[in-house]
Amino acid sequence: MTVHAQYAAKRVTAAEAIRNVHNGDTIVVPTAVAEPPALLNALSEHRRDFRDVKVSQILAVRKFGYLDPTTAENVRHVAYFFSGATRPGFKEGVGDFYPSYFSEMPQLIDRGLMPAEVVFTQVSPMDEHGYFSLGLAPDYTMAAIRKARAVIVEVNPNVPFAFGNCHIHISQVTALVENDEPVLEVGLPTIGPVQEAIGKYVADMIEDGSTLQIGYGGIPDAVVMQLTHKHDLGIHTEMVGDGILTLLEAGAVTNRRKNFMPGKMVATFALGSKKLYKFLHRNPMVEMHPVDFTNDPYIAGQNDNLMCINATLEIDFLGQCGSESLGPLPYSGTGGQSDFVRSANRSKGGKAFIVLPSTAKDNTISRIVPTLTPGTHVSTSKNDINYVVTEYGVAQLRGKSAKQRTQALIAIAHPDFRGQLTEAAKKMNLL
Repeated sequence: MTVHAQYAAKRVTAAEAIRNVHNGDTIVVPTAVAEPPALLNALSEHRRDFRDVKVSQILAVRKFGYLDPTTAENVRHVAYFFSGATRPGFKEGVGDFYPSYFSEMPQLIDRGLMPAEVVFTQVSPMDEHGYFSLGLAPDYTMAAIRKARAVIVEVNPNVPFAFGNCHIHISQVTALVENDEPVLEVGLPTIGPVQEAIGKYVADMIEDGSTLQIGYGGIPDAVVMQLTHKHDLGIHTEMVGDGILTLLEAGAVTNRRKNFMPGKMVATFALGSKKLYKFLHRNPMVEMHPVDFTNDPYIAGQNDNLMCINATLEIDFLGQCGSESLGPLPYSGTGGQSDFVRSANRSKGGKAFIVLPSTAKDNTISRIVPTLTPGTHVSTSKNDINYVVTEYGVAQLRGKSAKQRTQALIAIAHPDFRGQLTEAAKKMNLL
């Protein structure tokens, strides 16, 4: 049977496709805009037909109907990383989450430690050889495809056919549906004066020829906006967004001086505009790979001068970062922050930056604290942390004693809180 005949035989409606889901199954969905809306809308519409079905995903970007606390016994969300769409479910007691390093998720799926009976994913149109591209997010989904009983794809002409280890063959597909709605666009975060000040401190420490990993958020993007005058930057990251596209258009990114995969921009998921998605389509400069390649500290650390920029919510005197929860309440997830901090520490000439505004809630709360708020999930350990940056400066912690770390962090705290932080440090015998 030709690949086109296989395609025709497997083409069904979304309502027919979801019949491949069994009670008790976990459906793995890729990161963010790679989620397949037709399939998830069909699942939502028919959710009462199922029992104990879980949908697992990083960063859901739409609030689908299945995210309904009244039908959580039928279909519920079990997050790899929370978003605005999925946080309410946990607060209502009907959601759950898997703690994990992003880089290790494919391994956990391969070993059966994270369930993956079914895959729902968006893919590009099939090429003449029978291959589809998971051009928006191969992430952990490629591992789930290897493990799953049923692989259901949503073929969308707006999904880029990207290069890299992100392709599946029609023979691996159980059923497919077609949908031509635009891929969801996500704009750049708002950048204010605090973010700009932090961005300048970081940008001043990044040299021409460095390779960048840039996390999502206003401060990482503020760094990007101040790098447009640099030369021969490279990209090895988990997320490729419009900020990176801006650097490329400015001539700052060429990937020429990368010692690892020179000439190639490497990422595991895309999040941005239609312009970005078009840029990824059959672009030989870009390779999309599973996250156990992009985020593995041993692999990513082979890039010399790897500069990793990630944000946190709170940091204590020892350098422990609480980046994913508000006290015990999950807010996001571990993601790739720890992966890339460790990658930069391995890299020859690498620097790992943790960035945060000095305060929260209109300057009423210091984000630099003596100890993390009780119950806070530690995202990056005190042993991994290196550069911490607020709008008041840079604290370099790696290789420093507890007292030296405390002094350095108080020096970049908001001036209104330095006095009480100093008193707390004295009571803790840290000063």
